[in-house]
Amino acid sequence: MSHKIGVIGGDGIGPEVIAEALKVVRATGVSLDTVDYDLGGARYLRDGTILPDSVLDEWRGLDALLLGAVGTPDVPPGVIERGLLLKMRFDLDLYINQRPFLDADAGIDMVVIRENTEGPYVGEGGALRRGTPHEVATQGSVNTRMGVERCVRYAFDLAESRSRKHLTLVHKTNVLTFAGDLWQRTFDEVAADHAGVGTAYNHVDAACIYFVQDPQRYDVIVTDNLFGDILTDLGGAVSGGIGFASSGNLNPARTGPSMFEPVHGSAPDIAGQAKANPTAAVLSAAMMLDFLGEADAAARIRKACADPSAQTGSTSQVGDALAARV
Repeated sequence: MSHKIGVIGGDGIGPEVIAEALKVVRATGVSLDTVDYDLGGARYLRDGTILPDSVLDEWRGLDALLLGAVGTPDVPPGVIERGLLLKMRFDLDLYINQRPFLDADAGIDMVVIRENTEGPYVGEGGALRRGTPHEVATQGSVNTRMGVERCVRYAFDLAESRSRKHLTLVHKTNVLTFAGDLWQRTFDEVAADHAGVGTAYNHVDAACIYFVQDPQRYDVIVTDNLFGDILTDLGGAVSGGIGFASSGNLNPARTGPSMFEPVHGSAPDIAGQAKANPTAAVLSAAMMLDFLGEADAAARIRKACADPSAQTGSTSQVGDALAARV
């Protein structure tokens, strides 16, 4: 069986690391039918294209998407993020952002489940008297019962499937009394359906401390879009570095393709120099394989990536070493 995959190499080191990820996947024997898409900052600078609706329509017929990285210094902040990444999440209903963090030597094995389509990222808000000394800017956080509940249920199901069977809600209920209350009530109600899963609650500021001082306490964490964005970068930093951090933007209902990407950015300062570590992209491809039902191949890739001897050399040399081990 061949899986039809949309590939967005993107900008900077994106095409380099995605080439290695595809090399490693194909070394497992899994068949991929890839379709390349030229999108990102460079494409925007060339002709103003960000993400046409016609491309979104094509993507709905694919099994998954694999993204390298997007963004260039010459494009104003927010243009590609909102026009490509957020549009992709909203239009394809990629409502779960799942990021695993594993460092066996440090005893870290946790997964952050971030709600991916609500919160401050929906763009609610505005500005009054812009450019004057009396300017007022507001940015609202939109949380719906449906959005929160489907994220929380996914997190409980994941926790139930893991050996420790524990789920921590992270929010700021003492200050964000409306959004936080919705999250806490939903969490408590869904917990009643998962009696075998232990639960806890941490304020997000406390969670930041625990991520640094005691990340081993965590199994699965569920949180909102903004807090998840921050915590997952911190998670990468404390579990081997951002070069090893993978992620999946998931549509668990499978009404469209899910998208998988390394957490790191496009790193234009080292683009084309073969210095980028492709491991995060390779691990993201392993997450994609898991989602596509290729669990054995995914496990072989993760085992290879855990071998320190495969982590030295140029971008392609690391890719070759990982491909040889799967």
